Amino acid sequence: MSYKTEEYFQTLHKKTLSYCPGKKMDKTTLLELLGDFQNKEDVSPPYVIESEDVSGYRRERYVFHTTQGLSAPVYVLTPENGRKKHAVVLALHGHGYGSREIVGLTEDGQEDTGDDGIHQHFAKRLVEQGFKVFAPEMIGIGDRRLDEDKKINRPDSCYRMAVRLLAAGKTLAGLRVFEARQWLDKMASFSDVENRRMGIMGFSGGGMTAAYTAALDERIKAVVLSGFTNTYQASILAEEHCLDNVVPGMPAAAELPEYIGLIAPRPLFIESGRHDPIFPMKGAAEAVEYLRGIYRQFHAESEIVWDLFEGGHEVNGREAYKWLRKKLQAAGE
Repeated sequence: MSYKTEEYFQTLHKKTLSYCPGKKMDKTTLLELLGDFQNKEDVSPPYVIESEDVSGYRRERYVFHTTQGLSAPVYVLTPENGRKKHAVVLALHGHGYGSREIVGLTEDGQEDTGDDGIHQHFAKRLVEQGFKVFAPEMIGIGDRRLDEDKKINRPDSCYRMAVRLLAAGKTLAGLRVFEARQWLDKMASFSDVENRRMGIMGFSGGGMTAAYTAALDERIKAVVLSGFTNTYQASILAEEHCLDNVVPGMPAAAELPEYIGLIAPRPLFIESGRHDPIFPMKGAAEAVEYLRGIYRQFHAESEIVWDLFEGGHEVNGREAYKWLRKKLQAAGE
């Protein structure tokens, strides 16, 4: 006997995704769905807790304050290229052991001389391209886990945090986006940052935060999304994902590429692993095709690029870094 359990959940959010000119998601809806976070900024100035000269750049770790007493460690990588002003990139990691994983350090803070892992030390790769890079610790991961999770060595606090926020009518995705926009403010306050050339790159869960942040904040002039762009139907609702991906009402209001499309017509680079098991190629292809439709409406087809590489759920960067350098250079002209 069939109890139609599978059928019910498969069709709950099912919709046909095809681009229709004139249909447009709005930023107000996205902001409301993510949840309301009052801008109660802690105005305490950032301060340095680590500083080291590395080959070709300086690596510092700051403490930045965001809201209602929250603070976060943020790695700031500054290239030693003699320039007074730098194009700047906000680099957002995914699940793992936090910002150390993308700046080239091991979990205990030592130089990582082994395998680069799925994050491929991408913040380090960005500073090597000449960018000034800000790599914050995402709330719920690494040093920003809850104490009870640190005690039992749980890899992240996403589930506990997401549940508590959902019970309060808020979302973990919304809190991360709110903090990312606060970090853009902090970045802009550095005297060697050229605010006209501000980019963002995120991987996996960091890609989600990067996408929604860029959709809402036009200070971001170019965007790289790695291991994230897909559809809800093919990925978030089909595979076992972290609860931080869940925003009530979002799949009912629109499909994922419709929200990402709010970035248009600003430059957008998408990279996907052909064998990514949680953001599968079929869903990525469908999302990219939809996004290309949005960009066509802006006569900006050349501003969206999709790099499908041979790999899994991982950063690749073979084209992304030089593309970002080109686009942020153009943004300052």
